[in-house]
Amino acid sequence: MDHSGHGMNMDLPPFTLGRGLELSADPFFLIGCLVALALYGWGVARLVRRGDKWPVGRTVSFVIGILTVLLVMCTKLNDYGMVMFSVHMVQHMVISMLSPILLLLGAPITLALRALPVAARGHKGPREWLLWLLQSRYVKIITHPAFTIPLFIASLYALYFTPLFDTLMGSKAGHIGMMVHFLAVGLVFFWPIMGVDPGPHRPGHIFRMLELFAGMPFHAFFGIALMMATQPMIGTYMHPPASLGIDALSDQEAAGGIAWAFSEIPSVVVLVALLFQWRKSEDREARRKDRAADRDGDKDLEAYNAYLASLAARGR
Repeated sequence: MDHSGHGMNMDLPPFTLGRGLELSADPFFLIGCLVALALYGWGVARLVRRGDKWPVGRTVSFVIGILTVLLVMCTKLNDYGMVMFSVHMVQHMVISMLSPILLLLGAPITLALRALPVAARGHKGPREWLLWLLQSRYVKIITHPAFTIPLFIASLYALYFTPLFDTLMGSKAGHIGMMVHFLAVGLVFFWPIMGVDPGPHRPGHIFRMLELFAGMPFHAFFGIALMMATQPMIGTYMHPPASLGIDALSDQEAAGGIAWAFSEIPSVVVLVALLFQWRKSEDREARRKDRAADRDGDKDLEAYNAYLASLAARGR
């Protein structure tokens, strides 16, 4: 079986960043990203038309998240990723760790719940089906740490260190399915940790940090394993095209270095987002307590005034 690009022209020139950014659209991801942008834009426009506000930062984050998916799947990076392990690893890291974080910070589920119309009594529309899905046992399972953390880890070790990776890379459908899997795993892993959207699991901020750091070290170990290997480990990348002028083992070491270094980036981004969310929640709680204290103070003052009034009435 040909594991090197499922029929793609293999006579690629040496990789450079500028050449890698040339357009080479994958129809599946191009259409998917355009549909996602259109739906998000519709939701924001609907809120604005009825006079509601939607944070600009969320829109910017979602759009950048979509652009990162387009960057790795609809440019020449995708072509080079079929024959260069290092470029493939950039794709994997971006689409599984950076894109999900940016998309989740865009709060697409919250936007949908606010923008979709409420169905008539006795009927179920898109909004009601979305609420049902969010509260379903299925979503509770796939967003639970006991599921997301092992899945996050297995997506590395069970994929790259078994024949499964070569099998998937042997067909266009397999490659697309693998990249969709990376994106989906990133979304379900980071959603309970730092997602703005409502979800079935929303533990305290300290526990969310523990969830984050439970998965990240395994990315570093995976990268180190690739860098320390004395021979190419992935069949797909054992014989790179001669036109690229690269050595398979050196390219594998580069891929390992990318996996090792990239694990730090989302950790910092998510940690900053978590601390920011924690502070906002503390501020909201403090304001709630202040309002409650003000109400209690007003009641005490009213009771005291009533007491004084009763004393004055008795005196008269």
